[in-house]
Amino acid sequence: MRILSGIQPSGFLHLGNFFGMMQRGIRWQEKGETFFFIADFHALTSVGDPDALRRNIREAALAFLACGLDPKRAVFFRQSAVPEVLELTWLLSTVTPVGLLERCHSYKDKLAKGIAPTHALFAYPVLMAADILLYQADLVPVGVDQKQHLEVTRDLAVKFNQTFGPVFVVPKEDIAENVAIIPGIDGQKMSKSYGNTLELFGDREEFRRRVMSIRTDSTPVDQPKPVAGSVLVSLYRLVSEPQELEEFIAAMRRGGVGYAALKKELLSKLERFLAPFRERYEELKAKPGLVEEILEEGACTARAAAAPTLESARRAVGLL
Repeated sequence: MRILSGIQPSGFLHLGNFFGMMQRGIRWQEKGETFFFIADFHALTSVGDPDALRRNIREAALAFLACGLDPKRAVFFRQSAVPEVLELTWLLSTVTPVGLLERCHSYKDKLAKGIAPTHALFAYPVLMAADILLYQADLVPVGVDQKQHLEVTRDLAVKFNQTFGPVFVVPKEDIAENVAIIPGIDGQKMSKSYGNTLELFGDREEFRRRVMSIRTDSTPVDQPKPVAGSVLVSLYRLVSEPQELEEFIAAMRRGGVGYAALKKELLSKLERFLAPFRERYEELKAKPGLVEEILEEGACTARAAAAPTLESARRAVGLL
């Protein structure tokens, strides 16, 4: 089984990235043939500074490797290092209904936020489909916000196969519902666009400050604290054992403990959980040549895997 996933290089990665996609994707490398890519073509829809994009690509590579991606068991590469994906995007565009793209929630959400409606933004799902179909992926770990885009991928694979003959595997998604939405410090979905993230490898003092600023209600110290919908509980669940979580919830329900103490307990759990990743991150940061070598080797492997698919697609449409 071939598993594929990618992440946009849009700055420091956060807990939402890790638990929403990275952790599950990395675990898949023990169960099948895994491909991970840094989606730098996609990032061009939101990052207009070339220097920032280069920094973000490196940051994404460091984060993935620090969090457990093993280049001996997984193919790790930059999206732009496999130009075949752009040709396949065009071939898929010939069977993509405009209405299908117009219905994509992500596109409409970005327009609502005032982002300019460029062709790249509109055609984002087609490039994503090419990312997946080019490598004949069977399974794609995605966050719940990308589920519709994967449905577009499936639709395009089926339509292309029906129109030109069987070329593509129709992929399935892997969404862990229990961690599908990771809350940020304000209770909304954790997202850079909301400014509510807890960064994996950012400044430690800023990390502490943001944990201590997690939004809570005004329940007095001596009173029981509400558990349902609590950001503290949602985040504590991610980094604790079941017994520890039960004890944390019990303390909230008993009362007599303030939110400041609960936040300190959460901070301690988060720090312990992230410590080995942060140590590995610093080691890799000191070896830029090694990181670049891993990405280049991954790109060679990815291009070799992509070539037969693109040849089949070109032949199917009559270009060969």
